[in-house]
Amino acid sequence: MPEKQTAGRDRLGEFAPKFAELNDDILFGEVWSRENELSARDRSMITVSALIAGGNFEQLPAHLHKAKANGLSQEEIAEMITHLAFYAGWPKAWSAFHIAKEVFKS
Repeated sequence: MPEKQTAGRDRLGEFAPKFAELNDDILFGEVWSRENELSARDRSMITVSALIAGGNFEQLPAHLHKAKANGLSQEEIAEMITHLAFYAGWPKAWSAFHIAKEVFKS
C-alpha cells in the first residue's frame, strides 16, 4: 500500500484545512491511486508535463522525485523536457532541466 500523503496537512493544515484535506485525501489518495485507469508512471509523466507547460516550477522537484520513484528514468525525463521545449517554450525547458539535474543527482 502506498504511503499516505500528508503534505497538504503538514504545510497548509492550519491555514487551509479543507484544501489540505482535498490535496491529501482526494488528489493523492483517490486520483493517484486509480491504477486501473492510468499507471502511477503515466500519471507522473502527465503531471510533470503539465507543471512544466504551466511554468509551475515550485512543485516540479517533488513531482520529479515522484516520477523517478514511479520508474521514469533520467533519459525519459530528459526526452520529455526536450519534447516539451517545442510546445511549452524553450525557457521553461531550460528551467525544468536545471531542476531535473538536481533531482537525478541523488
